[in-house]
Amino acid sequence: MDQVTPPDGLPFMKMHGAGNDFVVIDSRGRAGAVVTPALARALGDRNRGVGFDQLAEIRDGTDGADFTLDFWNSDGSLAGACGNATRCVSDYVMRGLGRDAVTLITARGGLFAVRLADGQVSVNMGAPQLDWPSVPLVRDMDLLHLPLPGDPVAVGMGNPHCVLFVDDAEAVDVAGLGPRYEHDPLFPERTNVEFASVLAPDHLRMRVWERGAGITLACGSGACATAVAAHLRGLTGRRVSLTLDGGVLEIDWREDGVWMTGPVAHVFDGWLSPAFLAAHR
Repeated sequence: MDQVTPPDGLPFMKMHGAGNDFVVIDSRGRAGAVVTPALARALGDRNRGVGFDQLAEIRDGTDGADFTLDFWNSDGSLAGACGNATRCVSDYVMRGLGRDAVTLITARGGLFAVRLADGQVSVNMGAPQLDWPSVPLVRDMDLLHLPLPGDPVAVGMGNPHCVLFVDDAEAVDVAGLGPRYEHDPLFPERTNVEFASVLAPDHLRMRVWERGAGITLACGSGACATAVAAHLRGLTGRRVSLTLDGGVLEIDWREDGVWMTGPVAHVFDGWLSPAFLAAHR
């Protein structure tokens, strides 16, 4: 087979973790970030671009970290955290470095990721944010019982989450209810919305509406927030499995932070054409 010469343009990867899919751009070694709100919106269009739940841009590490990660939603807004993208990109960087552990910087601060013997990847997503300014909310209130229909819980995991416990997550109108909570005035930066039902003291079923993205097959930070909320409500222990639309994530709320473990997949590589880039700067 003839060797293919890479075309001009910007290379990218398509990855997913439990069906939560990402475009990943590796900008390490460049003078600065390449992603703009306009480019994120264009790439997020599943008909005219590539399509993703979130976009992750890898940049050079700082303060001794192996790399830095920026996250974007498909509507062109920045995301403060994306656990499944963190796991996928960490796996990619670990393979490049020939290691089984990496440190990285996100808007949340410093994180740590490891590859397990079965190929799954774990990341410490840090301690949950359990005070109203950090979530954030507009004012002081009981985070375990928000004054909203369904008696939801507010948890911050680098981005805001509104967790509702329901009898049957399968029966919830996620598309109808999700936007109402996402844009509720209690959340000045909008919020991700999780609908979870308890299947056992160590097993939850969760579906999710992500701010700036809509319904996704999985949400890592949402799984972490849901596990924290379930434990604080006395529904589960600190270690639980969450069955999402796209697969299963394992959450373990330890003393050093909330650890998330799950599968990773590198699907394909591609190049964004110079014409596409020029049209969406």
